[in-house]
Order: sequence, then C-alpha cells, then structure tokens
Amino acid sequence: MTRRIVILTEIISPYRIPVFNALAQLEGLVVHVIFLAETDAARWQWRVYKDEIHFSYQVLPSWRWEIGKTNVLWNRGLWPALNRANPEVIICGGYNYFASWEALLWARRHHAKFVLWSESNRHDARGGWACVEWLKACFLERCDGFVVPGQASLEYLQSLGVARDSIVVAPNAVANCWFQAQANNIRTREAEFRERLRLPRRFVLFVGRLVREKGVFDLLEAYAKLDAEVRSKVGLVFAGDGIARAELERRAEGISPGTTCFCGFAHREDLAGLYACTEALVLPTHSDPWGLVVNEAMACGLPIIVSSVAGCARDLVEDGRNGYVVPPRDPERLRAAINSLVRNPEVGRQMSARSSERIKDNSPEACATGLAAAAARGQVQ
Repeated sequence: MTRRIVILTEIISPYRIPVFNALAQLEGLVVHVIFLAETDAARWQWRVYKDEIHFSYQVLPSWRWEIGKTNVLWNRGLWPALNRANPEVIICGGYNYFASWEALLWARRHHAKFVLWSESNRHDARGGWACVEWLKACFLERCDGFVVPGQASLEYLQSLGVARDSIVVAPNAVANCWFQAQANNIRTREAEFRERLRLPRRFVLFVGRLVREKGVFDLLEAYAKLDAEVRSKVGLVFAGDGIARAELERRAEGISPGTTCFCGFAHREDLAGLYACTEALVLPTHSDPWGLVVNEAMACGLPIIVSSVAGCARDLVEDGRNGYVVPPRDPERLRAAINSLVRNPEVGRQMSARSSERIKDNSPEACATGLAAAAARGQVQ
C-alpha cells in the first residue's frame, strides 16, 4: 500500500534537495514537491541545482511584492496541481503564504491530512503582531499534525497549545557527506584555496547575511576586544553580503592589529573550503529559526560558537563540548568564547571531533524519516 504525499514549500533550496531525494526513496510513498517559486534572488543568491533533483516536482507561476519588511508571494495553479497529485497527505512548509491557506482548504475539501512543517520558535523576531498571531492560531487549529526540526520549535508549538503527541521531529539537515568530502578535498590543497580568496593563515568565520539582526556588529566588536597578540595572529572572515556590509567594512578599518576579510556571497563549493580552513564558525544571531550553516560547519568538523536564540543551539551545540553557546547581543561573552578556542588548539581539536560525531544524527535520511512519520501519524480530524 502506498501513501501519496505532497510537500508544499517556497523555493528550491539546495539543502532541501537531499532531504526530498531521501524521502522519495522510502518504500510505500509517492512524493511530489510543489515549489511556490524557483528562487528568491532578492534574499538568496543560491544556485538552483536542478540536476541533483531525483523526485517528482513542479514550480508554480508566482509574483512577489515587498511591502515594508514583508515579502508577499502570490501563486496561481495550486488547486489544479493538487487535483492532479491527489495527495492523501499535504506537508506544508509554513502558514504565511496565500498558497498555504489554499492548500489547507483543498485538504479539508478532499479529506486529506494536513501537516504543518514549522521552524518558528519563541525567539523568532518575525512574530508579535496581534493580527498575525490570530491568523497563526486559526491556522494551527485546522492542522492535523505538525513536524519540527528540533526542540526550540517543538516547545514553541506546545506553548501555543499544540499537543505533544501531534508533533514529530524531523531533524534539520544538509548533505553531510558532501560537505565532509568537499572539505577534506580542500584540505589537500589548502594553500591554493587560501591564496585564491586571500584568507588569513588563521581565522574565525561568520557565514550568512550581513545584517544587524545576525549579530555581525557584535562579532566585530568581540574581535576588536581580543588581545592585540591574538588579533595579530587570528583574523575574522565574513562570508556573505547584505545592507550592513559597508558599515562593517568601515568599522573594521579601525581595528589594529588585526585582519578582517569580506569574501562576499559564497556558493556551497567555496563554503566547504572556508569551513575547511577556519578554526571555528561563529553565529551570533539575534533571531534565527534554525541556522543551517551550523549543520554545514559541523559536517566539516568545526567547533561552533552560537547564540542561545538560534533554533539549532539546543539540538546541535553542547556548551563546552563541541563549542560554546553565548547570550545574544553580548560581545564580551562572545570575545571570551573566541579567545578560549583560538588560544587552546587541543580543545578546538576535541570539539571538532565531537561536532563530526554529533551531526551524524542530523542527516537527510533522518529528516526524511521524520517527515514520513509525520505523514503516517494520526487521522484526519
């Protein structure tokens, strides 16, 4: 007996492709993925790796508008697409698209199970508006099940009144084996890679959008607070782009001694190289549903310094074991964590080994198994 599943998600994200490939390979499932758009160039510069897709999918026609800080996405063709797929289960990535509500209505009309795939947590800066919270509550009441990436999202749904037995954990994942192999390959020609990107011999790394809410100014301040002796030996590298870049570069010019590099946006091939060459990944975000760069860095065997509000922090980083968990907006605690790592190479090596071991639980196969379990659990209300 087979179960027909439709995944409804926003764009063809490179980190979701291995998960959907693994899901499509599970016995007893017929999987079709509906993307609301191919990409969103205004927010992400990812390549679209269509040649790696080994599952049934389609991309709906779409239109986008920016209203203030809100990204509005409108689609056509979803209802006919669902009619053709005729799913028994819809797994919907989020509630904040018009298409999400349309899919929910289709599920109710056709007696299909509707599962919300939610990454939100209580630290998510996107929440708080009364009308949004009311719509969220209305949406949650009509879902038959829920799937989350980890503990922060699970506890957030429970705080909204969702029963624990209706929530399944599908651990967030990236292509661990690919990142590990690529990083190992770069390490065999590290000098060449460093020269191409003009990297310091030693450095700590930030990967992400260069915007204030990612904690990039806290990180720069923490680096500036390191002893001059440490800064003369260890640099700081920002891989990414965003509206804060010019101001970051201006402030970085005043740090002496020290080396601060801005690599710009890096595709996954160069990301793996950056992870291979650095001593630690630092994600000092003020708000983040998860933080998949942490998965990538751990797959490459890195210690992690992460703020406590990142969704991944409780699931992936054990303070003092494979990295450090620090409060957000606290440059002094951030400085202390960086200082501890770069001054103690043996501690860093031990943390690297623990990261490599820990991330094995967050594989695409484990995520796919969780999604399948969410689709199978319970009955339509």
